[in-house]
Amino acid sequence: MAPAKAAFYSAIFPGLGQIYNKKYWKAPLVWGAIATPTYFYLNNNSEYKRYRTAYKLRKSGFQDEFTNDLGEVTVSLETLERAQEQLRENRDLSLMWGVIIYVLQIVEASVNAHLIQFNTDDNLSLKPSFVQDPILFDAPKVGFTLKYTF
Repeated sequence: MAPAKAAFYSAIFPGLGQIYNKKYWKAPLVWGAIATPTYFYLNNNSEYKRYRTAYKLRKSGFQDEFTNDLGEVTVSLETLERAQEQLRENRDLSLMWGVIIYVLQIVEASVNAHLIQFNTDDNLSLKPSFVQDPILFDAPKVGFTLKYTF
């Protein structure tokens, strides 16, 4: 597996680098991770535009969706301003997280392709053993030896 190719495929289409690395189970995770901030970005953007339009209409003296036919206001002008600020912030954060996840999945595909090149044997073993001090019998001491083999 070529790491540059895996990164290129992930950059073209998220999850494709994971499929190229034959880690098929990772592709749906990548798609879900990319889809979540995309959904929130689109939702916050549409709500932001809704409140922005209402704010502009009200400032111009026209009726907006938060004013009924009798002229009663259900949402104040200050609330419209605060809603715009919050929705814009949420939208921008969603975009930031989407870009971060996009870049991370490219890096993950490249690193995984690098690691596939290493020979990893299933015969890795870890054998802990406890060793007593043979010189001092009256004061019990216990040592710890850790042996690992490849």
